[in-house]
Amino acid sequence: MSVNQTTADDDVAAELKPKGDRTDMVGKALGLLVLLGDEPRGASAAEISRRAELPFSTTYRLLGSLTRDGFVDYEPDGRRYHLGLRIFQLGQRVSQHHGFAGAAMPVLRRVTEQTGEATILSVRDGHHHLTVNKVDGPQMFRVTSDPGHLGALHATAVGKALVAFAEDAEREALIEELELEPLTGHTITDRAVFRAEMDLVRRQGYAVMDEENENGMRAVAVPLLNSQGHAFASLATAVPVFRLSMEALLAHVPVLRDAAAELAARLPQR
Repeated sequence: MSVNQTTADDDVAAELKPKGDRTDMVGKALGLLVLLGDEPRGASAAEISRRAELPFSTTYRLLGSLTRDGFVDYEPDGRRYHLGLRIFQLGQRVSQHHGFAGAAMPVLRRVTEQTGEATILSVRDGHHHLTVNKVDGPQMFRVTSDPGHLGALHATAVGKALVAFAEDAEREALIEELELEPLTGHTITDRAVFRAEMDLVRRQGYAVMDEENENGMRAVAVPLLNSQGHAFASLATAVPVFRLSMEALLAHVPVLRDAAAELAARLPQR
């Protein structure tokens, strides 16, 4: 091989290597965002580094870049990182593009007018549910599950509906793999009990949450079903326990079912 050929090869390699490094770093940064999406309470740089299996210095540098660009927020007091506002903004654009926001809001507002309580639309995002839209009721007490919120599948009405009416293989995997974290003293943490709860939800066609996710709150949810009978979203009414008994809350199930059927016909089925 000639000297000129060797030099040319070296030049090509030098040109390609930085591009490859940049591409690799983009992939690593996206991986960190995905990991943070699984941490609703946020995580420290050390925790993210361990989960991502990346050197701490690399993780810290990437988190710094993502924070500067608004994709990640840093909480100085707890030294924890959370998904940033830029991610929410992009998610809202995706939601608008797929029709969830525009098509769903009139229906959610109508449900709230009929129930007088907060109405929530959620979809499944891996091992969490993602709040897509919410309409608050006219009451003073607000429900805190705002759009963009990631919540537990096992401890919420919307989450239970999404799991119970998932495709068979997905449902089985979720029942076996979900971390049944005790969020309150009422949270289901026994896997056999959770499996029985999913069977009950499928039989009755709705799911309930009674202070399992948050003390002082209860909710009822129904699935939005695609043509195969599987949930691609769920719709809930949420209330503080002092305002409605469970019996009174369940009286809203017919309203939710009618709205869910309308939304299933309107919304794109993911």
